[in-house]
Amino acid sequence: MDFPKRSKIKPLKTPDEESIDRFAPHNCMFYIVPPQNDVSLKDFEELAIERLKLLRILEQAGLKYPKILSDEWKEHIINELNLEGLKYFVRLIKGNGNTDQDKQSRRRDYLSHFILRFAYCRSEELRRWFMAREMELFRFKFSALSSSEIKDFIEIYEMGYRPINDEQKNEIRQELQNMVTGSVDNVDFYKVNFLSVLDLVRQRKCFLKGGYAYVSSMDFSSIIGGHHQKFIEKGLMSHLKLLPEFENDERIVGIIKGLHTSYVGKDYTVNKEADIPIESLNQLSLKSYPLCMRMCHDSLRTTHHLKHGGRIQYGLFLKGIGVTLEDSLRFWREEFTKNIEPDKFDKTYAYGIRYNYGKEGSRTNWSPYSCMKVINTAPNPQDIHGCPFKLWDTIELRSKLTTYGLNAMAVQDVVSYASKGHFQLACGRYFEAVHETKLDEGITHPNAYFEYSQIIMGNRLAKEKSTPTSQQSNFNNRKQVQMNKQQEFKRKMDARIKEEHDFDEELWKLSQHEEELLTQWKARQDATQTEISQIASMDWNDDNENVEDMSQIANYL
Repeated sequence: MDFPKRSKIKPLKTPDEESIDRFAPHNCMFYIVPPQNDVSLKDFEELAIERLKLLRILEQAGLKYPKILSDEWKEHIINELNLEGLKYFVRLIKGNGNTDQDKQSRRRDYLSHFILRFAYCRSEELRRWFMAREMELFRFKFSALSSSEIKDFIEIYEMGYRPINDEQKNEIRQELQNMVTGSVDNVDFYKVNFLSVLDLVRQRKCFLKGGYAYVSSMDFSSIIGGHHQKFIEKGLMSHLKLLPEFENDERIVGIIKGLHTSYVGKDYTVNKEADIPIESLNQLSLKSYPLCMRMCHDSLRTTHHLKHGGRIQYGLFLKGIGVTLEDSLRFWREEFTKNIEPDKFDKTYAYGIRYNYGKEGSRTNWSPYSCMKVINTAPNPQDIHGCPFKLWDTIELRSKLTTYGLNAMAVQDVVSYASKGHFQLACGRYFEAVHETKLDEGITHPNAYFEYSQIIMGNRLAKEKSTPTSQQSNFNNRKQVQMNKQQEFKRKMDARIKEEHDFDEELWKLSQHEEELLTQWKARQDATQTEISQIASMDWNDDNENVEDMSQIANYL
């Protein structure tokens, strides 16, 4: 199930906003009581898609920057949220506020969380994924709170934690000082049972004394996060019990049932920028095809047949990369008619190809399968489609990758990721090994894989990531102008500093020369005084010698 991107975020029109304000009084919140508000079906779907985009961004950030809450991790998430038009989530992860915009952001956050619970409460795997992303979001929001905002949060939810007083702090001041970079007077510390912060004990981020752990406010998210995780776990199980009653509404079921497999990125339904000739598919499959599509292509070329699931998966991919309907019909006909008569192909298989292009049946212009759709496909053993990183065992995957020319280290990396269930990460590593380059973005769609490959190979021009609103574009333009001004100012200042440095150096050289001249002059003066003293002490009895000596003095002077 694929959804189009929204171009604008509009305020929610809820009849009972006060109830949400009561349950969501803080930008960083616990989702305890489900909202009782009426939400239109359109808002319901929009909120679900927005939340899914947020969680997918968090997932991609974790794959790219494994260290959670690092500066690079935070910057990546904020940039992606701005690009997707989810600015109200950005507001939530920059501390607490109480403006109308903050309240509206909290409402959307609160409602979207509970909506997505229905989509992710169905299985243990889905619950685990949802839990991990929600905990990452909570830690991000909590890390942006100041000490006073953390106190407000604790008081709002009546958690009973109190920072230690100055007397307690002075008793262990040196130990606490070793935990923080600044002064301990500017940081609040909490005394808790050490069993509730075993992760901090393991990382040596707290001070232990008498069975208690002293935790700074910066690391207090470990304690609060434990409570938050328990609330979400109970909430997901409660939603699971309510799911049969909730699914009586077919309109809602159509939204949430396949939401976890939906793709919310770039739309590859129609490729208007490329016209791929079918004669080049063999060559393209060697490098620009992801493994799932190369598997289908190789099987089709070898057996001259693909079952229904494989035809849909591979056929939509070909459509997305730019193969026209006419060329697609010719491509499939040439392969299939090596085993069957042309008339049978036209009667049995041509309809399905035209159907993919929206020319038959409901005339829907179907989208190519995303990575999540391919991964969650469950083919029969005799079918050739789905995700090979998930379907192939370690021996088969290692053999195929070696046959495709990957070196031993790359093969080991890909197999390792696949064996741990990180199928998209394995696909990204496969891409890097095939193209001998570093992949800046994660692989979320087979057609995105093809597009990245063509850009690297020089067959397509890379496009700058477009911003969703003109306001964001104007902001970026102003930011660029400001950066240019700063760079010009820095250049002028550097030139001025260099000029002053050169002038100072010249003055220093002149002063050194003057000191040398002065030393020489003083030495000459001293020598003169010495000679005069010697002449003055001579014997003046001999008139001839005196006259000669006086002449020498006169000549000297």
